[in-house]
Formats: sequence, C-alpha cells, structure tokens
Amino acid sequence: MTNSSSQASTHALSTRRIGLAIVILLILIFSLAPILWQLLTSFKTTADIAAIPNVYFPKQLTIEHYTEIFRRQPFLRYMFNSGFVAITSTLLCLLIGTPAAYALARLKLPGEQIVLAATLIVTLFPYILLFLGLLELVRTFGLANHYLALIVPYTAMNVPLTILVMRSFFQQLPRDLEDSAKVDGYSTVQMLLQILMPLTLPALVTTGILTFIAAWNEFLFALTFITRESMKTIPVAVAQLSGTAVFEIPYGALAAATVIGTLPLVLLLLIFQQRIVQGLTAGAVKG
Repeated sequence: MTNSSSQASTHALSTRRIGLAIVILLILIFSLAPILWQLLTSFKTTADIAAIPNVYFPKQLTIEHYTEIFRRQPFLRYMFNSGFVAITSTLLCLLIGTPAAYALARLKLPGEQIVLAATLIVTLFPYILLFLGLLELVRTFGLANHYLALIVPYTAMNVPLTILVMRSFFQQLPRDLEDSAKVDGYSTVQMLLQILMPLTLPALVTTGILTFIAAWNEFLFALTFITRESMKTIPVAVAQLSGTAVFEIPYGALAAATVIGTLPLVLLLLIFQQRIVQGLTAGAVKG
C-alpha cells in the first residue's frame, strides 16, 4: 500500500510538472510570437511578405529591408536622437530623484505624507492630459525642434517614479550605516554618494532602465514638439516610414526598423539582467 501510494503521488507530481511546463511554454509562445513574427518578416523577401497564404518562415533570407532603411533615411541619426534624449532624461531623473527619495525616507519633513501622495498621484496621472499645456509651454519658451522640448517633459514624468522606487530602497537600509558614517565625519552628501548609493546600485540600475525605456519609446510628444527631420526619434521615424509608391505599405522596412529600434533595449536588459533582478527582489525579504 505504501509503495502504491508513493507511486501514485510521484505520478501525480510528474503530471503536474508536465502540465505546468506546457502552460509556461504556451504563455512563452503567446508572448514571443509577435516579436518572432516581426523578426522573421524583416528577413523575408517582398514576395514572401505579400504571398497568400502567409509564408511563416522565409524561403530565402535577405537583409534588403535593413539596407533600405539606412539608405533612404538617416536612421543612425534617429537612433542618436533617441539615445541622447533618453540617456539625458534618465541621468536627470536619477540626479533629482535620488536625493529627494533619501530626504523623504530619512528626514522628518513637514507635510511628508502630502508630498508622497502628490508624487503617487503624478505617477498615476495620464500624461496625455498634459499635452496641450506642454505644447503651449514649448511655444512660449521657443523650445520647438530642440532636445529640451523632450528632455524636460520626460524628466518631469519619470522623476516621481524614481522617487517612489528609490525611497523604498533607502527605507530598507539600516540606519546604523548612516550613524557610523556621521561619527566618522561624513557629510550628508558624502554619505549619500560614497556609502548609500553603492548599496542601492541595483535599484539605481532598475529605475534608470525603466526611465530609459519610457523615454526611448515615447511617441506623442516627440511627434508634436519635433518637426525637423534631422531631430526625429526612432518611434516617430518608424511610424513615418513610407513605401516607394503612394499606397504601398513597406512591411519589410517597418519590421526591420522595429527590430533595430528594439535591439538597444534588449541589449541593455541583457547586459544589466543580474542588476535588474537584484533591484526587483531587493527588500522583498528582511533580515
């Protein structure tokens, strides 16, 4: 009886694991299918793309669509624009948000709960509602077709998220570190830069990458505030790709541009994968 029960439980466990593996595989396929479709389309010939019924796997690989987008448009310039704006706004978010997060985590400020509530509300606020106000500010200060027209809004939109995330990490650090640093003669700025920030490096990386992705992918403000061709960002450039004929939709070129525009984000996540995992899991368990 004991052996039968043991075999039954082992069989049930094996069945459960197989079922779980199948569910995970289906979810993975469902999640990655659009990405795989875009990747395959970017390497298909025009004939395979237009074929009916659909050709799911290309019969012949080609890099024609990749060479086409770089030949027809200054795509490297678009990538530089997106990278410059995203990196600058990310650095500004960390420079502004980290000290603010430390102040909210450690200092007893008057109206602290009101500030936190306002920060949370701003984080949840739909930024599309700010569009007309920002457009008027851009016109007033003459920032149209200037990088600041994107850097300032991106920084303002992402600083609240930086504050909330970094504040939670600062709260996890023991106060004994700060007390010891003060005894050793460290000023608040020195303590923040030399002791606390290295300990919160996973949080800085995680927050920075989230901010970078948000700035890299933003479309509406980049479309409206920047009209000069040489200053367009990747999302706008991809959306405005046109075919050689009036009514032609360049599916291959669009797929290739999408892959190129996504590749820096994928590389960034792969490079900082370990730090991101640490940042997302740090503070989950105390002690």
